[in-house]
Amino acid sequence: MRVWITPSSQPVRPGAKAVIRYLGAAPYEPTWRAMQKFTDERQDATADEIWFVEHPPVFTLGLNASREHLLAPGDIPVVQIDRGGQVTYHGPGQLMIYPLLNLRRLKLGVRDLVMALENAVIDYAAQLGLSASGSRQAPGVYIDGAKLASIGLRIRRGACYHGMALNVSLDPQPFERINVCGFRDLRVTRLADHGIDADLRTVAQELTPHLLRHLRIEPNAAARGYNAINTDLQAVNSR
Repeated sequence: MRVWITPSSQPVRPGAKAVIRYLGAAPYEPTWRAMQKFTDERQDATADEIWFVEHPPVFTLGLNASREHLLAPGDIPVVQIDRGGQVTYHGPGQLMIYPLLNLRRLKLGVRDLVMALENAVIDYAAQLGLSASGSRQAPGVYIDGAKLASIGLRIRRGACYHGMALNVSLDPQPFERINVCGFRDLRVTRLADHGIDADLRTVAQELTPHLLRHLRIEPNAAARGYNAINTDLQAVNSR
């Protein structure tokens, strides 16, 4: 199965600062390769994009991650990739948020980017009546010390890809097979554990304004140029 998106067809212009795509369920590795391709082919005039995706079960290891944190992967595939960080799990019921951004144009440093992603989820949690916080020691978003969202990024050619995983309603059992993000006793939590019953598309739609605000992308421009969630299958090809 191949997934790819052509970046050059969406240049930056007044009223269109970002393309927001809800891609639904897609396998991990082709999506990763599509992010790489998008980043390699993007030009100065290419519009930024944010992809929302859900993956089948997979463990991913960061570029310099230690395999000792894979305790018992069993039948779940393991993929070593080019983001930072250690090992984490992705699966159905988890919303992947992939910001494909020209950081130079947005005047965002790496720390700014991490904090923007964290703060978007923190604000969204507050909208749901939940108190969440970030951490400078272990980037991500936490509720009562348990990890709600994890962050792993790659910066290349002044642009970023990979992103953030937000636990909505996924099966938490696979996290017991790893040291989450390289920490032996780190607990995870989900929106579902706090009384939030929402499908991933709804979460993506409600999270989008917070992401745009913290990433310094004009919310009205993104919504005006494209629908809040773009599912145009002419832009995303699967075989």
